Amino acid sequence: MKEFYFSEYEHRKPYRPVPFSEGRQFLYQYLATINIAMGVWYFHWRWFYSLNTEALWFSIPLALAETLAFLSTTLFIVNLWAHKDEAIKPPPAMISEIMAEKDRPPDDRPITIDVFLPTYTEDPELVRYSICDSKAVTYPYPVDIRIHVLDDGKRDEMHSIAIKEGVNYITRTDNRGFKAGNLRNAMEMTSGDIIVILDADTRPFPQFLEQTLGYFRDPDVAWVQTPQWFYDLPEGEGLESLFKRKLGSWAGKIGLLIEKLIGPVNVGKDIFGSDPRMFYDCILRRRMNYNASFCCGAGSLHRREAVQRAALLRYVDEMENHAHEASKDADDPEIAEAIRLGAARGFMTDTEVTPYKYHVSEDIYTSMLLHADRSRNWRSVHHAEVLSKMLSPQDLEAYLTQNFKYAGGTLDLLRRDNPLTLSGLNNGQRAMYFASTFSYFAAFWMIVFLITPPIFYFTGLVPVKGFDLDFFIHILSFQLISQITFMLGTWGVNTLRNVQYYVAFFPLNIKAIWTVLKGDTIKFKVTPKTGSSQIRLDLVKPQLFVIALNVAGIIWYLARMVLGYEYDLMGFIIATFWSCLNMSSLMVIVRAATWKTDESRLL
Repeated sequence: MKEFYFSEYEHRKPYRPVPFSEGRQFLYQYLATINIAMGVWYFHWRWFYSLNTEALWFSIPLALAETLAFLSTTLFIVNLWAHKDEAIKPPPAMISEIMAEKDRPPDDRPITIDVFLPTYTEDPELVRYSICDSKAVTYPYPVDIRIHVLDDGKRDEMHSIAIKEGVNYITRTDNRGFKAGNLRNAMEMTSGDIIVILDADTRPFPQFLEQTLGYFRDPDVAWVQTPQWFYDLPEGEGLESLFKRKLGSWAGKIGLLIEKLIGPVNVGKDIFGSDPRMFYDCILRRRMNYNASFCCGAGSLHRREAVQRAALLRYVDEMENHAHEASKDADDPEIAEAIRLGAARGFMTDTEVTPYKYHVSEDIYTSMLLHADRSRNWRSVHHAEVLSKMLSPQDLEAYLTQNFKYAGGTLDLLRRDNPLTLSGLNNGQRAMYFASTFSYFAAFWMIVFLITPPIFYFTGLVPVKGFDLDFFIHILSFQLISQITFMLGTWGVNTLRNVQYYVAFFPLNIKAIWTVLKGDTIKFKVTPKTGSSQIRLDLVKPQLFVIALNVAGIIWYLARMVLGYEYDLMGFIIATFWSCLNMSSLMVIVRAATWKTDESRLL
């Protein structure tokens, strides 16, 4: 096979999921309860006793931003409330073992599994790696595993590779519905009991099926999601090596001394913040507690019956909606009834049975619809252990492309099927799906947090009555308990990079929100698997502007102090500390924009 840059990383092993600790969970729940109670106490003080009445135009937006951030934080606390990992069950061999007793066929047979590898523009030789690893998947029983390459690129080379590797090749005449349409087309041409969805660069481990198919022994399990692990993430360079390479051996000794004092420092590690461990090992894993762990596409397994049932139910709902709307336009009752019956019989051709919704976030959308099907009470399972490996975005543009798709697609759910009003979801599921959408609105309160220090520098105004003892008691106690709570809730997982990009992504999330509000379609763009060595500061102009604004504000206020103008020393210290925290997060994405990918990593 063709050699790619990632060949040198084949030796890397995935992380192990954080083991459950009953004591740690109890302590987290105890502190989380205190955190929420202290939040109520803090915001009571914040709204009724701390507002600067002489600058309400400044004080109220900040208090509102804090309140919305606390609402998002509360949803996150609820998300992390408890572990509910599913016990791994023995792998089944026969179809009767994964069906309800009443549905079992009279003639038993081995389970059939369809492995889907959708591809569009990816290098066919890259897809070959996924094909070969899919063929290497083992299973203790002679089940029927069929591998299908779903090529929306209609490429002769891809077809040739599929034939050489002995797997099925499926294409179609158009690309309607993007990836969802590709999956739908493949479902119509296959018949496996279980469908495994991989991306073009997803390489399953040999034990992939053996560790996951057992979950389907419960006939109510609709799908199983496994964590996505990017095994090619930059590991960074230590300070000793970096200083020595840049400045000489003397500087290397300084770098070594710093690392001895504060521990290892890896400059450039996970530069694009691509590591999804916090999402899978903390967020999605804990949603098992609410039966709200949704599908994320690659690395997932689906019961064909569940996906088809969701499609049919959705089709019926849309037909009834069409009939209702059509009937309202018809004055004659007989004509209205004819229109209603025609719609119910499928005469309206603009609605189709779609196993996977034609949507840029078809995975989470289909998950939500299945969870809402109360006639079957479908369950989802998140398998905590990594069972496959994937490739990460190779430059900032690719990373932004990927995250805009996530943001826009998830936000679009509010417009199409708001989880707060979607019939069939329980309260926990509503809260978790809403949390997924609401988190992107952080862009608005992030802007307020980012510009508050500069407003102080240039106006001299403060958003609170004063920096007295009451102020420090409230804010420090609330922040301290919050930090300890989240440390316990995400125990064993490094969340620093996630927090930094949570701040730095404010322009991208605003763009996604505006796109959805305008009603524009969020277009599906394949995340590029190639990298660029170009500096792309054009991608981070808003972040650079905010950094420059903070630096200019600090210099301006220092000049005022030196020239003898009236100043607020405590306000300046707090604002400068706040500015430094903000700029440290924004500099991460600026650093990513100047990151030069090694030529050897370019596909």
